[in-house]
Amino acid sequence: MPPAGFPPPGGPPAKPDKSAPAWKVGGLTIAAFIVALWVIEMIDAASGHRLDQYGIRPWTIDGLWGILFAPLLHGGWDHLIANTVPILVLGFLMTLSGMSRFVWATVIIWVLGGLGTWIIGDWGPCGGPTNHIGASGLIFGWLTFLLLFGWFSRQPWEIVVGLLVLIGYGSVLWGAVPVLNRCGGVSWQAHLCGAIAGVIAAYLLSGPERKARAARRAARR
Repeated sequence: MPPAGFPPPGGPPAKPDKSAPAWKVGGLTIAAFIVALWVIEMIDAASGHRLDQYGIRPWTIDGLWGILFAPLLHGGWDHLIANTVPILVLGFLMTLSGMSRFVWATVIIWVLGGLGTWIIGDWGPCGGPTNHIGASGLIFGWLTFLLLFGWFSRQPWEIVVGLLVLIGYGSVLWGAVPVLNRCGGVSWQAHLCGAIAGVIAAYLLSGPERKARAARRAARR
């Protein structure tokens, strides 16, 4: 037994880690986001869908605000219901790569995808001014991020996640092909720009792993 006033051998006992598991934090984060989307849609429906005017309206100054608001708005309950499960699944998988990466990837996809939609949103055979709302661009960005992040980082777990996502949601990427999306209320522009933003986010945020891999190659020379 150590003398009075002295710590036990090996230093003071380690304090138990009380932080919540990463999967629980990620799950609660995505669940809170989904709840927020449903609450916003309730408010929108009660107001006669007046909030929908705050979508992305290409090449208008006011339409730039839609870059911030469009992913939070949906064109009715069917639209929101269709997006809820992909948000839950892909969003949760995104959080498993780390909350910091999840936040930064979401910001990159949200802003770059929205900006791209603002630039090309009126392109296509339908013509006329358009108003783009919905979280589909964010979903497509998360999808391409998950598909490619493992390839860029060479992390085995991330590669497995990418393969599972490809099997489960790979066919969704056809929604970003203009020729398959004529007129009919589907924003292939938001899908395409979100998907491109997801690729950019995956490349940028895999930087530490890519640099570490390059350093190991250089050390072996």
